[in-house]
Amino acid sequence: MTLSESEIPGCYEVQLPVHSDTRGSFVKTVVSSQLSKRGLETSFVETFYTVSGANVLRGMHLQLPPADHAKFVYCVTGDVMDVCLDVRRGSPAFGRHIVIELAPARNNAIYLPRGVAHGFYVRQAPAIIVYHVTSEHEPQLDSGIAWNSFGAPWPSDSPVLSARDAALVPLHRFASPFRFPDCDAERAT
Repeated sequence: MTLSESEIPGCYEVQLPVHSDTRGSFVKTVVSSQLSKRGLETSFVETFYTVSGANVLRGMHLQLPPADHAKFVYCVTGDVMDVCLDVRRGSPAFGRHIVIELAPARNNAIYLPRGVAHGFYVRQAPAIIVYHVTSEHEPQLDSGIAWNSFGAPWPSDSPVLSARDAALVPLHRFASPFRFPDCDAERAT
């Protein structure tokens, strides 16, 4: 497993170890010892996946404290443009985003610390995205930022959105409760 830190502090692109033979391949997705060496959280308590069709955009999502969480995300089918947005006040990357292409052929994943919003656009459908998170979902603490409010280079101006995602507030109106580096240092395992 190889971790490459992005320009967003604590947000990593992860190259997953793959072992192939005549039967196919075996991919390790989470290796806690490798994440822990970087001081990253590894106590994943909930795992889920989404199945999305063509031109779907999901995002930009996060949960508010005290149910905020770190995420480990990868794509097992399809191809997505994954976007991470730093909303931690005091972060040198506050308000900036990164784009990482996720696909099974790339054997990659993303680790997102608390206070970094997440979203993706489906380039090749169906896309199945798997999430490992460090807290259980609390619907009343769901939050997010409008997908088109911070300059991400989305491939479409009219993606398929949920009603919830279409109603999210723009970045300039999001009252972030996250502080850098406090939101990560307090919870590191």
